[in-house]
Amino acid sequence: MAVPFYERTLASNGVEVITETIDAVRSVAVGVWVRVGSRDETPPEAGMSHFMEHMAFKGTPTRSAQDISTTFERLGAEFNAFTSKEYTCFFARVIDERLEDAFEVLADMVSNALLAQDAVLSEREVVLEEIARHDDTPDDAVHDLFASALLSGHPLGEPVLGRRETVGAFTREAVASFKQRHYTAGNLVVAAAGHVDHARVVACVERWLAVPRSQASDRRLASPTPAPNLRVVTRETEQAHICWGVPGLPARSDERFVLAVLDGLFGGGMASRLFQEVREKRGLAYAVYSYHSLFLDTGEVVVYAGTRPDNAREVVRIVSEEAARLAADGASDEEVHRVKEHLKGQMVLSLENTRARMSRLGKSAVTDTEILSVDELIARIDAVTPGDVHVLAQKLFGQPKTIAMIAPLDADAVAEFAR
Repeated sequence: MAVPFYERTLASNGVEVITETIDAVRSVAVGVWVRVGSRDETPPEAGMSHFMEHMAFKGTPTRSAQDISTTFERLGAEFNAFTSKEYTCFFARVIDERLEDAFEVLADMVSNALLAQDAVLSEREVVLEEIARHDDTPDDAVHDLFASALLSGHPLGEPVLGRRETVGAFTREAVASFKQRHYTAGNLVVAAAGHVDHARVVACVERWLAVPRSQASDRRLASPTPAPNLRVVTRETEQAHICWGVPGLPARSDERFVLAVLDGLFGGGMASRLFQEVREKRGLAYAVYSYHSLFLDTGEVVVYAGTRPDNAREVVRIVSEEAARLAADGASDEEVHRVKEHLKGQMVLSLENTRARMSRLGKSAVTDTEILSVDELIARIDAVTPGDVHVLAQKLFGQPKTIAMIAPLDADAVAEFAR
C-alpha cells in the first residue's frame, strides 16, 4: 500500500484536519470547509448557505467587516469564500510565516460571525443584486435553468444563490438557526497545503476554531429518475443560449475517469468534436463546450452553446447527432490517447499551486471521496480505453435528453425542433 502524501487528524475539538506539506514553496493555502450547500436547505432556506458565506465577512464581536479585510490585506493574503451545491469554503493563501495570523481571522469569521440585524438587512440587498446580475447574464443563468429541468424536484436542481422571494425574507433568527445547525465540528474540515507542518495546523484549529461539537449532518441522497425535459425562457437576447445534456455520474463512481476522457473528446477543448463541428467547420457559435459535474448521488453532462436564434435548430441537431455518433461508433485510439495526454497535462499544471492542492484535499474530505496522489490520478487516466469510452457513451447518451434555452424564441417552436 502506498504511503499517503497527506496527514489527517481529528483535532481535540472534533474538527478534521488534513494537510499536504510542500517543501519547495513558501506559501500556505488554508481553508475551512463546511459540509453544507444549497442541497441541504429547506425550501424557505433556499440561498441560505450562500448568504451565510456573505455574513461571515460582515463582522464578529471583535472585528468589523473592514477590520477583516484590512487584516488580510496587511498580511499580503489572498482571501475569499465560495458556496457550491454541496459545501462552503472560506480560504486564505499567505506566506508561511503568516499562517497563524490568517487562520485566526478565518476561524473568528466562521466561529463568531456576529449576524447583526442591520448587517442581515443590508446583505439581503447585496445578494438580491447578485441574483439580479446573474439573471441578467443569460449565458450564466441558462445553466441554472438546465439544472432545474434535469434535476426537477431534487435539491440539486435549486440555484446556489437562492431565489428573490426566499432571500428577501431572510431574518437574523433564520440565519442564526441555520448556522447553529450546520456550522458544527462534525461538518467542518480544515485543509492546508504548502510549506506547513501538520501539527502546527492542528494547534491552530484547537486554539481558535470554536464551534459546537456534533456528528456530521445526515444528507438526503436520492438519484433522480431520468426523464426528457425542456425549459425555455423567452427573452429578447442577441443569442440563443442553449444547454443540452443528460444525467451523469455520482462523485464516487469508478467510471468518473472514463467520463473525464469522454467529456474531453466530446466538447472539452478546441480539438473536441463539438468545437470542431459547431465552430470551426460551420461557424455557428463563438462559445461551445461541454462539462460534467459530479455530486454525491448523481451528476450531469452538459453542452453549452451560444448562437444566433435562427441557428438554434441547427446547433441542437449537431449536438444530438454528435452524441449519437459517439454512442454508436465510439472513439479512435488516437483520439482517446490525445485527450488523456491533455487531461494529464492540465491536471499536473493545475496542481502546481498551493490553493489547488488545498482545494483538492478539502473537497475530497468534505464529500467523503477518495484522495489520490498525482501518480495515482495519472494511472487512473492512463487505464481508460476506447472501449470504456464507448460503453459509457452508450449508457449516458442513451438516456432521455434535457434542453434548456434562453432566447427570443417561442417555447412551442423550440419544442418542435428539440424533440
